[in-house]
Amino acid sequence: MTSFTRVEGRAYPLPLDNIDTDLIIPAEHLKTIGRSGLGGHAFEAIRATPGNVFDDPQYAGAPIIVALDNFGCGSSREHAAWALADMGVRAVVAASFSDIFAGNAFKNGIAAVELGCEAAEALLHAARDHTIAVDLAEMTVTSASGHLFTFAMDPFRRECLLAGIDEIALTLAFAPAISAYEQRMGI
Repeated sequence: MTSFTRVEGRAYPLPLDNIDTDLIIPAEHLKTIGRSGLGGHAFEAIRATPGNVFDDPQYAGAPIIVALDNFGCGSSREHAAWALADMGVRAVVAASFSDIFAGNAFKNGIAAVELGCEAAEALLHAARDHTIAVDLAEMTVTSASGHLFTFAMDPFRRECLLAGIDEIALTLAFAPAISAYEQRMGI
């Protein structure tokens, strides 16, 4: 996992509530256990509409998504986070998140930044013409148009994202101590 301190750039503005995992990655693409290649199928239903934000050159490669309430609701598929990561998304800023999606995002190096409705709506407008920055070290979201919002995040998740480690890498860091314990216990 790549460490996450700050990401800045254009943000895909998705002025929608209840963006579910079926919208993020359609079910027909869930037959894989590989994480690569899913980004090309992310948001297919939205991409099917001419003039959509994902095909707009000004947002090409945007590392941030800004949305409204209940982002990532629906099924518990980790493929949704895989698809976002594969398309280069490092942060999703929304009014609120599904708990399961927020956990899956964290496990895949994506910061799920919850700001509340008014802040999310302000950033949606700013994202149309300005860059957005998510700074995990400072716990802020800013826009080039002058917005500054602070956010809270679970300290464990924050530290793991800053260090670029997931729960498995964290456990593996204790491998010598685990081995020593196993030897002492005769395991």
